[in-house]
Amino acid sequence: MIRILTLLAAVLGIAGFFLLSREMHRPVPVPPPVAEPGLSPFPRSIGGTGLVEALGENVVIGPVESGSVEKVFVKTGDRVRKGDPLFQTESSSQSAMVESRKKEIGVFEASVAVALQTRNEKKDLADRMARLRVNNVNSEEDSVQADFEYGTAQAQYTRAQADLELGKAKLAEAQAALDRTTVRAPKDADVLQVNIHEGEFSQPFLDGGAMVIGDTTRLQVRVDIDETNASRVSPQAKAVAFAKGDTRKPIPLAFSRIEPLVIPKKSLTGEKPDRVDTRVLQILYTCDRPAWPLYVGQQVDIFIEAFGKEDPSPAGSTFSEAE
Repeated sequence: MIRILTLLAAVLGIAGFFLLSREMHRPVPVPPPVAEPGLSPFPRSIGGTGLVEALGENVVIGPVESGSVEKVFVKTGDRVRKGDPLFQTESSSQSAMVESRKKEIGVFEASVAVALQTRNEKKDLADRMARLRVNNVNSEEDSVQADFEYGTAQAQYTRAQADLELGKAKLAEAQAALDRTTVRAPKDADVLQVNIHEGEFSQPFLDGGAMVIGDTTRLQVRVDIDETNASRVSPQAKAVAFAKGDTRKPIPLAFSRIEPLVIPKKSLTGEKPDRVDTRVLQILYTCDRPAWPLYVGQQVDIFIEAFGKEDPSPAGSTFSEAE
């Protein structure tokens, strides 16, 4: 009985092994894509990945000096004009300095007025002593003394004027320091991201910036083209974009410029370089905002028309037939 059970267990083990081996070698079906990839509308094309940016690129805003945030004047989605305040850092010490400098200006102006009055009096005395000296009414010593006192008064008046000008310069310096606590929009733009809040500590070179703004009345697409295709790029070639996961709505692109520096390829996050020896050429296109939502920072699939040797190519094209 034991032999029969042992033999049966061995047979079952061998059968299980063969079944497991067959399952392991069975081909795994390829899962369907999460989103249908975009299809090129051109007979020949160069493909690339693009990133949507604000027109003229996104602008990262940060404070000029470190400090606590006193006031945030805008929120995400606001439209700002050039010079509009965005946020303000701690400004109490700068405000106090401005007030102090203004009071100094008042003191300096009073000193100038006194020095001017004294100078005029000494000049009048020196003139009278000079006239009396002509008629020998007074001594030469009196005339020399009057001239000396007038010269001293003139020097004191010049010094008072210099102190006033120095005070004005210090006031302008203090006002500039106060103005630096308020960060203003460098151009007409939309507020794309706000990374600070009132009461937080902010400093220059903060990772990601305190704010990101950009002009989204039109959009810009930055395309990475593999360096092997760099010589095939032509400004005259047509180009279209498709949002990731949407192959039914092509977005016509207008050529803007080519960045002439080939750079290392970056990861999809745009933050860290990939650990591969790949370099890309960046091409910038512009486009109107489509009727459907398209957001800054969104990735798009790009197709650029290519031309073979037997095809008519646009003037100045550097395309060659793909191998």
